[in-house]
Amino acid sequence: MVVAIDGPAGVGKSSIAKMIAKECGFYYLNSGSFYRAYTYLHLSEGKDPFDLPSVLETAKAHPLSVSDGHIQVDGKDIEDMLHTAQVDKVVAQVSAYAPLRSHVNEQLKVIAKDMDVVVEGRDITTVVFPDAELKCYFDANPEVRAERRFKQHPDGQDYESVLKSIIEKIDKNKAVGALQVASDALYIDTSYLTMVQVCEKVLSAIFALKGEVNR
Repeated sequence: MVVAIDGPAGVGKSSIAKMIAKECGFYYLNSGSFYRAYTYLHLSEGKDPFDLPSVLETAKAHPLSVSDGHIQVDGKDIEDMLHTAQVDKVVAQVSAYAPLRSHVNEQLKVIAKDMDVVVEGRDITTVVFPDAELKCYFDANPEVRAERRFKQHPDGQDYESVLKSIIEKIDKNKAVGALQVASDALYIDTSYLTMVQVCEKVLSAIFALKGEVNR
C-alpha cells in the first residue's frame, strides 16, 4: 500500500508521515531529502549548485539508500547535513531541474515497489504515485508554516526571510514539480490541528481502505 502525502513546507508532512509509518509499520520515504542530499553532496565536492547538469552527474555517481527514514550515502548517515543554511539557499532551484526530478522519482518507485510505504513530498500524489491507494494534501496558512519551519531549523534563515519565501509561493510557481492538489486527495488544513489530530484523520482513512480490501 502506498500512502502519498503532498503539501508545501511547514505543514507538518515529515513529522506526521513518520508517525503514520510507525503506527502502521510502513516504510517512510521523504522525496525532499533526496534533493537535499544531492545538493549537499554537490556542495561538499566544491561544485557549482547552479550547474544543474553537473548536479545530475553527482546524483548518478552517489546512489542513496534509506534506513529508519534517514538518507545514507555509501553506508553513511547524512541526515543531519540536509538542512544547513547552504543547502536551504539553493535546494529549491536544484529540485526544479526536470532531469533530476525524473532520476529521484524513479528511485522512489523502485524503493516503494512491493512495499507498504508512506511517502511525502511536493508532487507525490500527482506525478510520482498517481495511483497511490491513499493521497493526502496537507496545507496551512503562511504565518503558521513560517513559524514551524523556523522552529524546525533555527540555524537557517530568520523568520522574516522564511515567511517572505513562503509568501512568494516558490513551490507553486515551479515549472516542474509544482504543487497541485490531486482531485481525489484527502485535503487537511493543519494550521490549528495538533500532529496527533492530523495523524488520526489519515489513520482513519488508511484503516477504512484496508477494511475495504479485506472484505
